[in-house]
Amino acid sequence: MSQYRSLGRTGMQVSPLCLGAMMFGAWGEPDHAESTRIIHRALDAGITIVDTADVYSRGESEEIVGKALSGGRRDRVVLATKFHGPMDVDMGQPGGDPLQRGNSRRWIVQEVEHSLRRLRTDWIDLYQVHRPERETDVEETLAALTDLQRAGKIRAFGCSTFPAHEVVEAHWTSERRGLGRFVTEQPPYSLLARGIERDLLPVAQRYGMGVLPWSPLNGGWLTGRFRQGQDAPDNHRSRLRAGQYDLTDPANQRKLEAVEQLALLAEELDLTLVHLALAFVLQHPAVTAPIIGPRTMEQLETQLGAVEVRLTPDVLDRIDEIVPPGTDLASADRGYVPPSLEDPFLRRRRTA
Repeated sequence: MSQYRSLGRTGMQVSPLCLGAMMFGAWGEPDHAESTRIIHRALDAGITIVDTADVYSRGESEEIVGKALSGGRRDRVVLATKFHGPMDVDMGQPGGDPLQRGNSRRWIVQEVEHSLRRLRTDWIDLYQVHRPERETDVEETLAALTDLQRAGKIRAFGCSTFPAHEVVEAHWTSERRGLGRFVTEQPPYSLLARGIERDLLPVAQRYGMGVLPWSPLNGGWLTGRFRQGQDAPDNHRSRLRAGQYDLTDPANQRKLEAVEQLALLAEELDLTLVHLALAFVLQHPAVTAPIIGPRTMEQLETQLGAVEVRLTPDVLDRIDEIVPPGTDLASADRGYVPPSLEDPFLRRRRTA
């Protein structure tokens, strides 16, 4: 994996695949030694960027990554993590302290210290806002991140799963207020979820941002485990996001139909479905490095070879026929629901 790519305009060069650490810890592989072995194998295979988040297994993922990178490996890795989600209750669960989450300065300056401790490092290369937050002015967030950058605690900062218009607003705010800016975006992108091709990816290109797509295998849908006539896998991810794996849902039926056609195309090309899916994301000119999130060593090995695959224009045209450009087959794959859609009160005129 010798082909490096520029991480936006940061000057940092990274491998064309990013190792995601979401599945290390209670959410996936609970054995720290085995998780460390997987991380070391990925690094030995040429991966130079590792992405995690404080919320993954409530800090356990960061702790595993920190242990795995100790002993001289830290300096050879671009280390990325994220903040925003609740740290006192499991993600997706109700309740919890509202001060233990979010995008406020108060939380950012507190939580970065926790992440630094768990990661066993003095600095974070890329610190990312995990999701937008309606209650917090983006200027508040950008100012806090700029101060952390100037203090040397982080090298750069980015956003994750932000709508295109909020990315533009953030850049406008940075310019107007003389603040640092988001240099990367981390959106969902796969053969089955192509909505960001409409506006987010062009916006990222316009601003010279690095793009680190998450879920390039669509949460397991493009691994070959989801086929017509089979039951959905039962694991932590499917239980956490049950709606995305309900095979009776019409949107998921459309995904199953597309997966069948894509699997036939991969077989015709003498490729695995995994390699076809990763190669597709890798070939978009806006993409820096898709994030792979293996839970096992076997899963890692099946994904590493994708960087050598090149899809011809004819093959890409056939993919466009199966899933048209700019199309999300299931709205649940977008990763973020704007408050204007989630809260009916925000779209209904008040009456006396």
